[in-house]
Amino acid sequence: MKRGRKKVENPATAKRILAAAEEHFAAQGMEGARTQQIAAAAHANKAMLYYYFGNKQRLHRAVLENLFRQLKSGVYGAPRGAMPPRVRLRAFVTGYFDFLATHPNYPRLVQREAMGATSNFRWIVLEYLRPFHKQLSRMIEEGVAAREFRRVDPNHAAFTIVGMTTSYFAAAPILSEIVGHNLLAPAELAARKRTLLDFLDHGMISREAKSR
Repeated sequence: MKRGRKKVENPATAKRILAAAEEHFAAQGMEGARTQQIAAAAHANKAMLYYYFGNKQRLHRAVLENLFRQLKSGVYGAPRGAMPPRVRLRAFVTGYFDFLATHPNYPRLVQREAMGATSNFRWIVLEYLRPFHKQLSRMIEEGVAAREFRRVDPNHAAFTIVGMTTSYFAAAPILSEIVGHNLLAPAELAARKRTLLDFLDHGMISREAKSR
């Protein structure tokens, strides 16, 4: 029987590399990030990085896939049952907000792909962003048909909801400097979520639904 070195798997090391890579790619882009720095931040070495991910391009792709898998399973892929559109919309927006709160690098990573018109961006749009938008706009359309929501354009309403959610996290470093404190602190995030849902209720819910 042929003998050789046993391949050792360490999922914890792979997860650390993935987390460190997310930070570096968000801050410096795929071209600017250095594998040596990523490995050091993950308390690993370059050999382990290549062992798990092959090369920097595959590591970058793995970072994106990891984020979008979580977005899909936790937000627009999550079952909503037979809940009314109003309840489903609040659950959708709350899920998306919570995802961004725990993955603050997401807006910058997606923006880098969009601005660079990378080969990954087409895959991101087809596989994740378009289904995300379709589910949100369809939910709004159903709410309008059920007279739970005001008569709004589903596409533009979806753009507005995503914009006022995502932009907060994308601009948080700048806004934090403007107000003089960290807008990603737990208390600030809780206040932002309350404000967002309150705005949603007052901007979307029809008079008929409010009177029920």
